[in-house]
Amino acid sequence: MRVIRDILIPIIAALAIFFLLQVTIGSFKVYGSSMMPNIHDGEYIIVSKASYFFNNPDHGEVVVLHSPRNSKSDLIKRIIATPGDIVEIKNGTVFINDTPLNEPYIAEPPKYIYPEHEIPANNYFVLGDNRNNSSDSHKGWTVPRENIVGKAWVVYWPPQNWRVIETYAFNSTGQLAEIDKFSLSATTPCPTK
Repeated sequence: MRVIRDILIPIIAALAIFFLLQVTIGSFKVYGSSMMPNIHDGEYIIVSKASYFFNNPDHGEVVVLHSPRNSKSDLIKRIIATPGDIVEIKNGTVFINDTPLNEPYIAEPPKYIYPEHEIPANNYFVLGDNRNNSSDSHKGWTVPRENIVGKAWVVYWPPQNWRVIETYAFNSTGQLAEIDKFSLSATTPCPTK
């Protein structure tokens, strides 16, 4: 009986920890350049699935999502607009509810136009930080809430590139982007393009 207890209890504990980790975090490899200059092709990231157990995704957060166009593909993008927001892209600037966003994290301003559009309930408008080299919501699709896997948290591979992935939270006027400090509720994204 003691042998069973000495073997069975550690095995059950290990399995419980394994399943808890599977449910709360994930690891993804980034493919493509759509999130440059902040996340690069070939980097591995940790995503916090638990971040959205009790909260909804918010402006400026980097997320991993199941592509609405290809269910077998995961993407990594930044949330720009949430349900009910009105988004427009013109003159190299993204506007949310008629307010231009200051986006110090992008590779370069967008060279395209996106007409004014209200984001439907339970959907999110996402863009890559490499605006002109990203297949994202400016192509005419939004992301249903159930497609969002989690919040990008940490780049962990290669080791010399280790860093926390920054979230830029738009202030109440939307005009400034401010770096949100790392918290335990953070998550990590996956592949780009």
